[in-house]
Amino acid sequence: MTAEETIRVVIVDDHQLVRQGLEAVLASDAGVAVVGQAADGRAAVELVVDTEPDVVVMDLQLPELSGLEATRQILAARPGTAVLVLTMFEDDGTVHAAIAAGAVGYLLKGADGEDILAAVHSAAAGQAVFGAALAQRLRTLFAGGPASSAASFPELTERERLILDKLAAGLTNVEIGHALFLSPKTVANNVSMILAKLNLSERGQAIVLARDAGLGRSG
Repeated sequence: MTAEETIRVVIVDDHQLVRQGLEAVLASDAGVAVVGQAADGRAAVELVVDTEPDVVVMDLQLPELSGLEATRQILAARPGTAVLVLTMFEDDGTVHAAIAAGAVGYLLKGADGEDILAAVHSAAAGQAVFGAALAQRLRTLFAGGPASSAASFPELTERERLILDKLAAGLTNVEIGHALFLSPKTVANNVSMILAKLNLSERGQAIVLARDAGLGRSG
């Protein structure tokens, strides 16, 4: 994208006031044009396919389809679109899950307008962008968080490793589901699969094993 081209943006958030606020921020930049808004994940995917934006500003907690799954589907349909996450969730597991889904940036709600505009420009230019508050934690995450646990637990899927990390941090199934946008039943099924794959008989054994491997630091 050249400096003269207008950056086309789609805003995805289930709160109308948030969408309106973001549109006002983006409208203050003559080089940015909001080409659509969506209030749920499924509508977001359809809107992106129809409008072909350069950047999607994506909330994660959405009805119909989570922001993580919407991100995956958007990038499967339009790999050239940059997804910039803007959310209230700052736990390491959610950051990692968003990056694994393909997001190029991650900002926390509460970021000022200048930071959001700078992030949109960076995302459109193909650059990764993360809020200052997350930068150090992101380095720590990839140095020793859930992503590196693949070496310790190669038999587990990425989702199972994320859930095991949350188990090691002491979270309940409901809390894990909230953090990773999964139902408690799905979490319980994954925990059962983790135990089976690791040849363990109870949850406590998995927690001890995971902590010994360095998991559970994300809280």
